[in-house]
Amino acid sequence: MRRVAQIMGMPISVEVPHAEAAELVFDWLREVDRRFSPFREDSEVSLGTDSPDMAEIRALCDEYEQRSGGAFRARLPGRPFDPCGVVKGWAVQRAADRLRAEGVGEFLLNAGGDVVAAGRAWSVGIQHPDHAHEVCAVFTVRDQAVATSGTYERGEHILDGRTGEPVRDLLSLTVIAGDLTTADAVSTAAFAMGAEGVAWADAQPGCLVFAVDAGRRVRRSAGLTRMTS
Repeated sequence: MRRVAQIMGMPISVEVPHAEAAELVFDWLREVDRRFSPFREDSEVSLGTDSPDMAEIRALCDEYEQRSGGAFRARLPGRPFDPCGVVKGWAVQRAADRLRAEGVGEFLLNAGGDVVAAGRAWSVGIQHPDHAHEVCAVFTVRDQAVATSGTYERGEHILDGRTGEPVRDLLSLTVIAGDLTTADAVSTAAFAMGAEGVAWADAQPGCLVFAVDAGRRVRRSAGLTRMTS
């Protein structure tokens, strides 16, 4: 069965065997939205609390700031701490882990285009950066995650933390990895690096990359050939 809910400001869909599994996912993601949204005054992010989950999120932000040479930053000058670049992937991967713990082995979670696919081969389309209702690639994934960072939904909202300027030399960058925590963080950090981030993402352990630059040129990992539908 397929269920859809609007959570964290985006449509989140689940394809699972039964309604209880869908509600397990939605309940957890609603909790994440309450606890870790920087737009809520009562969230752990805004209040600066230090729960184990919050500590894990901060550690992820610090890790990818270091690994990206400062291009990815959750703490930009003059702005409050904003971990959105890692929270979605972390949260949806946690939902996938909860499904597996409940014995659900086959499912597809899709949070605004970021996907965890489990149990069988699933076809995952990558949105075309110029045409909202078209895809520019389709990959067959199984027990993997797919995350895309880009400008086509929210404009030039991703900043290079080294300069404070929006990234303009990429349109979209997709990472396929073994888990969505990694795929989402690597795609966000790589996009913040601009064009140089494509090779950086491709060099990250277990990651494959598909990117479209501002000149509409496609750059992709060699390993994606076997996954192309």
